[in-house]
Amino acid sequence: MKPENPPGTPYKRNDLEEGRVLYTEDSLELWYRWSLGKYLSKYLEGLKEGRILGRYCKACGRIYVPPREVCQYCFRETDEWVEVGDTGRVNTAVVSYIQADRSRMDKPLIIAVIELEGASKGMGILHRLGEVDPEDVINRKIFGKKVKAVWKPPEERTGSVNDILYFKPVEEV
Repeated sequence: MKPENPPGTPYKRNDLEEGRVLYTEDSLELWYRWSLGKYLSKYLEGLKEGRILGRYCKACGRIYVPPREVCQYCFRETDEWVEVGDTGRVNTAVVSYIQADRSRMDKPLIIAVIELEGASKGMGILHRLGEVDPEDVINRKIFGKKVKAVWKPPEERTGSVNDILYFKPVEEV
């Protein structure tokens, strides 16, 4: 319940202008570092090198991509790093004509969950699909299809999930 007279002294704009309230403007230069932690940091370093890394749990045999520190089934720390392939299958996908700022796009963005080869079933990363007809997503023709990562050139990579430009369909042999 809101009190009728909240604590403190109310003031008006002219109190500032007439100097009855102390007010200063200053700019500060602040430096900081933000750590992603040892697992996500190593995963992103792998992407910069053009490799997709996961974590392996020896107890249950699961391979997590993106990597996890603790196995969600065994509730124990995962054991080792493994490299998985940059190919996989489309689990699900969506076509969007709306950008993050809610503005309309002329060309749609297609986002998919990709189950990567070498990772455990159901493990996947959320990423863009390219070279795909939006109708193939709407009609679910792309679901289950094999795709491969299209990487940025090595000199342009920064250690981000965006080092993979998108996943594109590949012919199966």
